[in-house]
Amino acid sequence: MTKAERAAHLDRRLDELYPETPVPLDHFDPYSLLIAVLLSAQCTDARVNLITPALFARANNPRDMMEVPVEEIREIIRPCGLSPRKSKAISELSRILIESHGGEVPADFAALEALPGVGHKTASVVMAQAFGVPAFPVDTHIHRLAQRWKLTNGKNVDQTEKDLKKLFPRNRWNALHLQIIFYGREHCTARGCDGTVCMLCRELFPRRKAPVVVTKS
Repeated sequence: MTKAERAAHLDRRLDELYPETPVPLDHFDPYSLLIAVLLSAQCTDARVNLITPALFARANNPRDMMEVPVEEIREIIRPCGLSPRKSKAISELSRILIESHGGEVPADFAALEALPGVGHKTASVVMAQAFGVPAFPVDTHIHRLAQRWKLTNGKNVDQTEKDLKKLFPRNRWNALHLQIIFYGREHCTARGCDGTVCMLCRELFPRRKAPVVVTKS
């Protein structure tokens, strides 16, 4: 298969495997999603979903959150890791949302990325999942699978994102982002597959014998 043929095959098969793409992080509005995505850095979605109910019971909007002492936020989110940095970012971005955005999460990449603790991937997730704007956030699963499927050279996550956006239709980016993550977690895991084991790797590369060495994001 050519790269374009592999992309078309994956597009079809992933849509068959995962026709529904629920957002893995529990949330109820753009603000709660933003906070959940921020907390998910170097933390599993499952753990974030265990932590956010207590945090949002304390404050579930930026105006209330900015009044919560950073130390209290840090104690609540401690199990997510990186709590000193994340708690400070949550407090500061909540204040900025009130002071500069009318208390609303902006549906704008540049404005999101200007918020403390919000990088391009976090902004992309919020734009895609909260506002429906086409984006292709690349996490470790997507970066790994894109290399195993020879859709990118794996140089870095920025290049992987650019390569995937060129290969797949814009109207499929948001769903594919989640479908690839679901598949990577369930079948093509970091240790459970080396590019020769899972069903999609075998479908794409039936003659592949040697393991695929991938670079981390």
